[in-house]
Amino acid sequence: MPSAPQIPVAESTLVIRVATPFDDADLRRLAALDSARPLAGRVIVAQSDGRIDAALSLQDGRTIADPFRPTAGLVDVLRARAARLRGDQAAPARLRRLGLIAART
Repeated sequence: MPSAPQIPVAESTLVIRVATPFDDADLRRLAALDSARPLAGRVIVAQSDGRIDAALSLQDGRTIADPFRPTAGLVDVLRARAARLRGDQAAPARLRRLGLIAART
C-alpha cells in the first residue's frame, strides 16, 4: 500500500479552533514544555498538521507554545483571532501586516 503523500512544510495545514476536553492532555504537555501553568477557561489552539503547537486562554490572554518549534507566528494568529472573537475590528489589519492574509485589492 503506498504511503500518504508528503506535504511540504510551506504547505502545512493550520487550523485555529476552540479546544475541547479531548485536548487536555496535549495542552498539559504543551504547558510543561513551555514551563508554564496550564491555561484556564476557554482556550483556542493553533493546530498544525494535527499537532497543537500553541494555545491562548480567552479568559486571561495567556499563551503557551512549543519552545522547540517556530511558534511566534502562531501566537500572533491566535492573538488576532482572540481579538476578532472580542469584536476588535483591527484584527484583520494586524494579520495583513504580518503577511498572514492577503492585502485588500
